[in-house]
Amino acid sequence: MKRTLMLIAFAVLIVTLSISTPNLAAQAAEAQPHMQAALERLREAQRELEAASHDKGGHRSRAVSLVKQAIVQVNQGISYDSTHKEGNERAKPKAK
Repeated sequence: MKRTLMLIAFAVLIVTLSISTPNLAAQAAEAQPHMQAALERLREAQRELEAASHDKGGHRSRAVSLVKQAIVQVNQGISYDSTHKEGNERAKPKAK
C-alpha cells in the first residue's frame, strides 16, 4: 500500500512537467538525460504495476493511469524543451 501511494505521488509530481510527442521525445532524449531517466523509470513502474495482482481496491489501476499520464507529460516536456532555447537541459552555460 505504501509503495503504491509512493508511486502515485511520484507520478503526480512528474505530471506537473511540460509537454511533448513520442517521436520528438526519442530525438531529444539523448540531450535530456534527466527526463530520459525519468521516462525509463516510469515505464518500469508501469510494467511492475501491470504485473501486480488486481486486489488493491482500485489503487493499482489508478496508479497505472497516473503513470501513463506522467509518461505523456514527460514526453511532452522533452519536446517542449527541444523547441525552446531558455532553461533546457541541453543549454550550454553562459560565458562569463
